[in-house]
Amino acid sequence: MNFFESELKKIMDNSSILKDQKYVGRICYGTINDDLRARVEFVTLGVSDHYAGLKTSIINRKEGVVDSILLRFTDIWGKPKVSNPNFREGVNPHIWTDSGKSDWYVFRPTAADYRKLADSVENYLSVFQDMAMAQESQDCTMQMGT
Repeated sequence: MNFFESELKKIMDNSSILKDQKYVGRICYGTINDDLRARVEFVTLGVSDHYAGLKTSIINRKEGVVDSILLRFTDIWGKPKVSNPNFREGVNPHIWTDSGKSDWYVFRPTAADYRKLADSVENYLSVFQDMAMAQESQDCTMQMGT
């Protein structure tokens, strides 16, 4: 398991919504229901090899991408203070890849930070889980009424 897969697993492993997770490179795929899948991936935001956010996409297996959201680490965690004197004002959290090695740059997320990020992803996924459950309930009601 590479660094990105390991980090995604820390974020998505306890998801109550995303089932049958598969980790491939910088991406986590999973199932929301029979028709909906999700793709959670580390993305750069204009600076090569600086992964500063997670893009989460909802994919209908028959129709393609339904919706997506970009969660910037600074929107979730702010600009955390660090002990490094070169960053007195804090640092914009990101993963940096240099010479083929990837790691968090200066800032290291805590278990609480991972949980906060996971909660944001889970909150987004829940919108589509709720829609899918409502659609299934409506389909069931229509079948019973016929």
